[in-house]
Amino acid sequence: MQIRELAVPGSFEITPKLIADDRGMFFESYRHDRLEEAIGHRFELAQGNTSVSRRGVVRGIHYADVPPGQAKYVTCPRGAVIDFAVDIRVGSPTFGTWDSVLLDDVDRRGIYLAEGLGHVFVALTDDATVTYLVSSTFDAPREHGISPLDPEIGIVFPEAAGELLLSPKDVDAPTLAQAREAGLLPSYADLLAFHAAQATK
Repeated sequence: MQIRELAVPGSFEITPKLIADDRGMFFESYRHDRLEEAIGHRFELAQGNTSVSRRGVVRGIHYADVPPGQAKYVTCPRGAVIDFAVDIRVGSPTFGTWDSVLLDDVDRRGIYLAEGLGHVFVALTDDATVTYLVSSTFDAPREHGISPLDPEIGIVFPEAAGELLLSPKDVDAPTLAQAREAGLLPSYADLLAFHAAQATK
């Protein structure tokens, strides 16, 4: 598999090698050693989640308080989504920017997002199935959201998604500026220290 860092530091695109023959296909969807080599520390797997979305559904921008935060390894075994990593780390050189990866059941790519990054995707097909391997279990009081439609962030959702459909929670989520003013965003300096400590484990 090939792993490359995206324009948002701490996010990576994972492209597996697909081995196909007349019986079907085989590929490695996750390799802990290859991922750890790329990110510089061990990815602690604590929980697995699955969502199924109709075309146009937007889920995010979501993130969790750090520590412990919640790193994510995301794939789409059925259908297609555009998955976005958003830099919401106060003090980061790329604060407020985003990058994206097409996840689908053709190329079978994945995306890794480090703790402290915002995560959002939009479904391009009906029954788009997304799986998330995450580094910490769900803890509602520590989970937060930012509006995916915030013009300051300026996420470009493709026309192929059609009419966008958001949950009431995501519709009501604060903008990046509002979350920053409220002290809800992670600190880039604190995250650097957190990841440095992870690397020594």
